[in-house]
Amino acid sequence: MNIGFVGVGRMGANMARHLADCGFHVTAVYDVNRAAATKLASELGCAACQDLSEVTAQSDVIITVVSDDTAMRQIFAKSGDSLLVNSNGKLFINCATITPRVHLEVEELAGKAGARSLETCMASSITQARDGSLYLMCGGKEETFRAAQPILEKLGKTVRYVGKAGEAAKVKALVNMVMNINTAGLAEGLGLGEALGLDLAMLREVFSETGAASRVLQTDGEDMQNREHSCFFSAAHAAKDSGIALDLARELGLDLPLARATKQQYDAMIVEGLGELDKSGIAELTFKNRHQHGGDHV
Repeated sequence: MNIGFVGVGRMGANMARHLADCGFHVTAVYDVNRAAATKLASELGCAACQDLSEVTAQSDVIITVVSDDTAMRQIFAKSGDSLLVNSNGKLFINCATITPRVHLEVEELAGKAGARSLETCMASSITQARDGSLYLMCGGKEETFRAAQPILEKLGKTVRYVGKAGEAAKVKALVNMVMNINTAGLAEGLGLGEALGLDLAMLREVFSETGAASRVLQTDGEDMQNREHSCFFSAAHAAKDSGIALDLARELGLDLPLARATKQQYDAMIVEGLGELDKSGIAELTFKNRHQHGGDHV
């Protein structure tokens, strides 16, 4: 089975490396960042394709990990260079966090071309991509999920079939919305704790044993305290994903004030040039005497 990758940034590249380590034949990679594709291709001994159609031609299964709706529509364009060119019989596994309706569009386009498409949303980060312990939520036709399962089970410690196309994307939007709210809340709690003169190591320990505990406390709490914001999940992506959830809420007539406030904070990071920091970088807006606007909210 020949596997191609489109989008070989932090997540896609490490997924490709892991599958290669597992004995899968990674034949082709593509990225708009040609240097990233060329570097990974050299490492894996595969082709760094200049055209999307080349990836399809050289692969039985194409795994896509792109940034947003626009990028997804570009790689599955109805005309010109596209993954859909001569895609009859191919299987697309699409891992981007995008709006549910675009996953539906892609499934329809792939079906018309004689191909199959599965949305495979990832609720994990770079380390898990590299060691094959991702948490994967899948949406699409069940027979497509079964066809992809042998690959998915190498990529993820948990592989969950959620339902038809679009459903996994809805779940992923809610996962990231709640994670982002928790991250913003933790940043405010630690920021206020520092301003009050509390020992933050002590405060984090107390949080961990009480109702203030959360997964982001484990992953981001110490980083917020130490200003260590190496990017695993960027503030820009956090803003995008909270926006997806808010759009879904608006369509249903729901008001989500916490999600809205959190998105505003991540949007502010982007405006201040902090969008490529890890999501933990939101603490730069809530601790006194950090960023130029830091402390305004404390």
